[in-house]
Amino acid sequence: MDQDRHERLVGFRRDLHRYPEPAWCEFYTTSRVVEEVERIGVDRLRLGPEILDGDARMALPDESVLAEWHERAREAGAREDVLDACAGGYTGALATIERGEGPTVALRVDIDALPITESEGVTHAPADAGFRSANEGYMHACGHDAHATIGIGVLEAVAESDFSGTFHVLFQPAEEVIGGAKAVVESGVLDDVDRLLAVHIGLDHPTGEIVAGVGGFLAVRQFEATFSGESAHAGGHPAQGRDAVQALATAVQNLHAIRRHGEGDTRINTGVVEGGTATNIVPESARIEGEVRGETTHLKEYMSERADTVVEHAAKMHDCESSVETTAEAPSAESDAELADVVYAAAGETTGVDSRLRSAELGGSEDATYLMDRVQRRGGLATFVGVGTDHPGGHHTPTFDVDERSLAIGIETLADAITRLD
Repeated sequence: MDQDRHERLVGFRRDLHRYPEPAWCEFYTTSRVVEEVERIGVDRLRLGPEILDGDARMALPDESVLAEWHERAREAGAREDVLDACAGGYTGALATIERGEGPTVALRVDIDALPITESEGVTHAPADAGFRSANEGYMHACGHDAHATIGIGVLEAVAESDFSGTFHVLFQPAEEVIGGAKAVVESGVLDDVDRLLAVHIGLDHPTGEIVAGVGGFLAVRQFEATFSGESAHAGGHPAQGRDAVQALATAVQNLHAIRRHGEGDTRINTGVVEGGTATNIVPESARIEGEVRGETTHLKEYMSERADTVVEHAAKMHDCESSVETTAEAPSAESDAELADVVYAAAGETTGVDSRLRSAELGGSEDATYLMDRVQRRGGLATFVGVGTDHPGGHHTPTFDVDERSLAIGIETLADAITRLD
């Protein structure tokens, strides 16, 4: 990659890093993506409402939150036409190049950020170089700014190549809440895809290392459980109350006591636990935000069913009512070795690659599995590519950053792999 292009892509990545946006609020990010796509020139560009099934969006924030971030994007310089198109949380974009006969290939990159306050330390490159998050309390702590940049770089490289076929780049919203990929799948815009590649930077692999086919995705379901009781004076009439926090406490203990399954790994976590209003009031309401995971979709369903049963009976023990709502979920998936082999071969000829892995386990969850599963069920192939990067802090931490040398490595590997497909 020539120096001018590299510097332009680094500048784009740093701009996105400075204006991180949470799931379904990626208004500024979408606007900047549109500007770059139009600079490159494509045959078709579709924005959120054209690529998302609105009813299938998960973990959508309140309208007031969407409106706040919509205005923030306007103040940061987002284009009015893009803001209008994305209003109501219809963020993201799909850029398409059509080059005659050949396979239909898609690259998926995610674009949302996390609710983490970024480090201000002088050893943290974004702070030191002046592109630390301007949206206090939010940051690109998982590399999605780099993913979007890789998507732009690959789009440009393929547009300039002798690729034959149809090529899509999906700039997907709301990965961090496992809420975006299902809405894309349900819209049907990628039902023509023969080959799907998704990409993630880092994943504890160093700069110069490529994982051609990441596997070991855990299926996941995130849920909210609510408990409803009846308030009473905790000193004078405690027996008249129905204690929702007692029900919650019973549920938390027993959720973590769910018997694990012999067929594979399972996980459970109660990440948010809250309830009550004062020390002298028997609490009438309480809630849990939690998640279950499984090595397979079947194991995730096993954990889900047991979790729902625990919540129901914990409430009954304390004469309370309960409800459980699924807020987001994604299936398990595995990369196809045949497609990973193409990426592996391309990595062997990429400048800066000094280590290649055919496969590696993720051990976590990703909603790209919705896209992978749809393509594979329709007879296509999919792989999840890992692009190593040295980073000073782990993913989802205030000091996370990417080694910007990894951008060119990821772009050149993926673009070469895509042009090899037939």
